[in-house]
Amino acid sequence: MLTVRSFVETKFFGVCSYLGYVLRMPSGKIRLYFIYSTLFTVGSPVVIYLTIAFILNLKDYVKGQRSQVWDL
Repeated sequence: MLTVRSFVETKFFGVCSYLGYVLRMPSGKIRLYFIYSTLFTVGSPVVIYLTIAFILNLKDYVKGQRSQVWDL
């Protein structure tokens, strides 16, 4: 069964879970920080969030394009 958390992580690029892994923090707290900072600063963290999502997507794309040595 699809839970709300897995739905959110698959639909919203996994930025909070990645930052939680890197910073060793729960991803729920990072989501709350993004939400609160977006409300208080009138949306500027959305640009940061989308930039991180683009970088993560680009990193996954580049990783997928590499050929392995034994694939020759």
